[in-house]
Amino acid sequence: MEITSTSKAFGGAQHFCVHESAQVKTPMTFSVFVPPQAASEKVPALLWLSGLTCTAENFTVKAGAQRKAAELGLALIAPDTSPRGDGVPDDPDGAYDFGLGAGFYVNATASPFDAHYRMRAYVEEELLGVVADAFPIDVARLGLSGHSMGGHGALTIGLRNPGRFRIISAFSPIVSPINCPWGRKALQGYLGDDAAAWRAYDACALLEDGCRAPELLVEQGLADPFLEEQLRPELLVKAARDASVPLTLNYREGYDHSYYFIASFIDAHLAWHRERL
Repeated sequence: MEITSTSKAFGGAQHFCVHESAQVKTPMTFSVFVPPQAASEKVPALLWLSGLTCTAENFTVKAGAQRKAAELGLALIAPDTSPRGDGVPDDPDGAYDFGLGAGFYVNATASPFDAHYRMRAYVEEELLGVVADAFPIDVARLGLSGHSMGGHGALTIGLRNPGRFRIISAFSPIVSPINCPWGRKALQGYLGDDAAAWRAYDACALLEDGCRAPELLVEQGLADPFLEEQLRPELLVKAARDASVPLTLNYREGYDHSYYFIASFIDAHLAWHRERL
């Protein structure tokens, strides 16, 4: 694995890593911020899943999370949002909401995407092992969060893997891809027409089908242009209530879908995760 970083030491360093992924069959990039406390002990970590069009750098560059993570002794892991490279298929129309940069954290079953688009398996089965082999991270203490499409990924991966991820939060998540245009396009394109198979990638459906989490924290801006058509947090409120899963949903007046929103509230989310890890 190739690693570049701002420091040779683990403590207080930002690392960018490239490795050959067995799951998506192409080199994958991820970033890891290692806090100063890791110089002497293994530290807990937050895995961050980014949204449409993002790479492994967006959260690292725009969220401003490293200062608080260093204070808390919390590592930050941020993978890319989809496979990339020669031979990886893209949306035939070049749209931003499908294909490259839009993996939706699924294991695709429809051709030609099934060969590479296995972001669910990459996150759930491969990435954490690669990280743990290279960095002093305690994989028994993991939190999970993300933004937009990545919020969808955090909710669904966390609900499917409660023994691996101890706590889940999200910013502006797509809570029910089955019930929004972004999600229906992606799920049909990656999984085909069998809507029953889509339920494994819908947080509301997973709650309806018996998946559980100790609690959920969601941040949502009320000036978000995607709020009513694509994000629909009211569906998660109902699903969590019906499943008796505690949900804190913070509506933020005047905030939109951007990383300014994330940067404004990321410190509170990091502290919330660290307290529970």
